[in-house]
Amino acid sequence: MEQITTPATTPSLEITTSRQLLAWMAEQNLSLAFTTYQIGKLFFLGLKPNQELSVFERTFNRCMGLCATDNGLYMSSLYQVWRFENVFAAGQQQDGFDRLYLPQVGYTTGDLDIHDMAVDGDGRLLFINTLFGCLATLSETHSFKPLWQPPFLSKLAAEDRCHLNGLAMKEGRAAYVTAVSAADVVDGWREHRAHGGIVMDVEQNEIVLRGLSMPHSPRWHNGKLWLLNSGTGEFGYADLQAGRFEPVCFCPGYLRGLSLHGHFALVGLSKPRHNKTFSGLPLDDLLKARHAEPRCGIQIIDLRTGDAPHWLRIEGVVEELYDVVTLPQVRRPMALGFKSDEIRRVLSVEP
Repeated sequence: MEQITTPATTPSLEITTSRQLLAWMAEQNLSLAFTTYQIGKLFFLGLKPNQELSVFERTFNRCMGLCATDNGLYMSSLYQVWRFENVFAAGQQQDGFDRLYLPQVGYTTGDLDIHDMAVDGDGRLLFINTLFGCLATLSETHSFKPLWQPPFLSKLAAEDRCHLNGLAMKEGRAAYVTAVSAADVVDGWREHRAHGGIVMDVEQNEIVLRGLSMPHSPRWHNGKLWLLNSGTGEFGYADLQAGRFEPVCFCPGYLRGLSLHGHFALVGLSKPRHNKTFSGLPLDDLLKARHAEPRCGIQIIDLRTGDAPHWLRIEGVVEELYDVVTLPQVRRPMALGFKSDEIRRVLSVEP
């Protein structure tokens, strides 16, 4: 069991892993990144040269959506979208780190409550604009450019009517989205949290799955649409022919953030907040029935068996995660932020 604890001078943060997680990361040749908007942190998990866990973090206000690219990643924050680029050349390292992600470009969007993000086949960033309930892309001259919205929304309004949140890509195109409800009034989704969740086919412009509980993070992988039924704590897939959700694994927490790698799913778990948004969900009774307490962390599920052989738990100041991504072919990543002067001294020249 690996355990990392922050110094006593900082707020308590403890990260504990299953016995074989680090060996699994080495075998899969990947690192992880995840966001927590609760304390505004972007975390990178990798392996040190001595095979111990490497934890690296940077501060960004209300960071949420993550999307990995060939040489970097996109991340949404309170009122901006940042594009990070790795400035290391192939084979270059510094102090044991093999990637240095620099926030190269920032787009000011305003507070759109951006959730899931993805890059399409043309290299264009797509994101879920939850405040306006639409699929959008970046604009060079405005806050955003709307691309699609559910047909049940009667207008494009900054009212978070249905809480559109998740985006699944298929063959380089936006294919499916999730929403907490099909409500068409301001903040209307809150009355339908327990059983009003839906999955929509973007191309067909229709609802293909109903009756979910606060669904999040749809992902198309190996011919299936995987997603998180967050209000029940279940990871599974959508049987699109039958129009039903098929659970694969119960996870002890409120689920947000899903990354699929080979035969494995990496699922983000959060501890539910004690407020109206998270209370009264089926997850409460399911946790009691299993004599379980909600956890914060990442659970790694084998898609072939539904078992969770590897996990990571976070305790202390962090209780909620939003997004999780894998960084294939990356051993130990780090990033620059804006809290220190070091970003002034990192210079790169395009060949």
